[in-house]
Amino acid sequence: MALAPAQLAATADTGDGVNAPDLQVFVFALFFIFGGITSLNDVIIPKLKDLFTLNYFQALLVQSAFFAAYFIFSIPAAAIVRKAGYMRSASIGLLIMTTGCLLFIPASQSGMFAVFLFALFVLAAGITTVQVVANPLISLLGKPATAHSRLTFAQAFNSLGTTIFPIVGGYLILGSLARIDPQTLSGAALDAYRTAETQVVVNTYLMLALALVLVAGVVWTRRNRLPNVVEDSGSVLRAFNLLERPRFGFGAACIFLYVGAEVAIGSLIVNYLIQANVFAIGAAAASAYIGFYWGGAMLGRFIGAVVLRLVSPGKVLAAVAAGSMTLILITANSTGHVAGWSLLAIGLMNSIMFPTIFSLASEGLGKRAAEGSGIIAMAIVGGAVIPPLTGLIADATSLRFALILPAACYAIIAGYGIYARRPAIAG
Repeated sequence: MALAPAQLAATADTGDGVNAPDLQVFVFALFFIFGGITSLNDVIIPKLKDLFTLNYFQALLVQSAFFAAYFIFSIPAAAIVRKAGYMRSASIGLLIMTTGCLLFIPASQSGMFAVFLFALFVLAAGITTVQVVANPLISLLGKPATAHSRLTFAQAFNSLGTTIFPIVGGYLILGSLARIDPQTLSGAALDAYRTAETQVVVNTYLMLALALVLVAGVVWTRRNRLPNVVEDSGSVLRAFNLLERPRFGFGAACIFLYVGAEVAIGSLIVNYLIQANVFAIGAAAASAYIGFYWGGAMLGRFIGAVVLRLVSPGKVLAAVAAGSMTLILITANSTGHVAGWSLLAIGLMNSIMFPTIFSLASEGLGKRAAEGSGIIAMAIVGGAVIPPLTGLIADATSLRFALILPAACYAIIAGYGIYARRPAIAG
């Protein structure tokens, strides 16, 4: 999902990947880290919504600030990779992520929602850089024929992070959410309350900053493990003409829609489950269920890594997208545990969508596969657009009705699966 340096294309030409099992473990670890940190947005959204008395549209601007970084930094990050190589670029990305975590300190001191959004934006810029390294690298470290399966397996480690982090983060961040109603406070008392309550967010991200510095140091010690073959392929802007190819352009659009739908649903889980006609529980307890949503994606990716070796990826994609639409229909028209668990089960359907769309769209690009992956990385900006639009619908109607937007996204993705069910012709 990112623009790779020229050695990716050069290696792909030989038909063989780089045989380095230890580096595959390293890439799996990166998927775990940036997946887990991204999923913490689902925990801090209800926290900030409560503290700053935001509506759904305003609260979901958290995802807009975060995922906008993919659109803005994908190409600059690719330029860093082209100059510095994979491992050095991974270290740089991890340090940018550390900076974003540390910016939560002034955000808490300011007591301003906008400063939190800026900290998240910087954090996401670092994650974008790391993903620019991780996605093409996992394709490079193995045979091209098994890229579908290998990328799906790597995404399973991403889901492992998104399963674990919300459980721990929910306990740390949301534990005190219901103790005081900030709407009963004003002036200095409200400012003091916001500063005190956001400190728990700061403490969580400070622990992450320490871990990221350590990982960056380890990665830096391996900075010379891969050759830095840099080739000037001209302006990166020429990659945009790939959008004229129907298979690729449709696939990039589906990445936009998939990320948007997945993030929108994940962002609303806590607020959805605490409703009286669903689980009727507190926010802290509801946050633990986020792990089931992302855990379903993790389980599905391990299963998908096997299934995609046996069944046409396009057919599998169409089937799981149809499954997501069915589950949305069930949750929107039921109550209690049926409504709650059918929403959470969408995670299982989401499991293979990103790696499958990515690999289907990239088929047939040949030497331009690296350019295409940069465009696809930019399409992740769907996570900045679809969630606040879903929130806008929720503010105007209800959370249940707002799920119509993610359902529409999945309908288009199902169509792409049918469209791309046959292998592409290289060109």
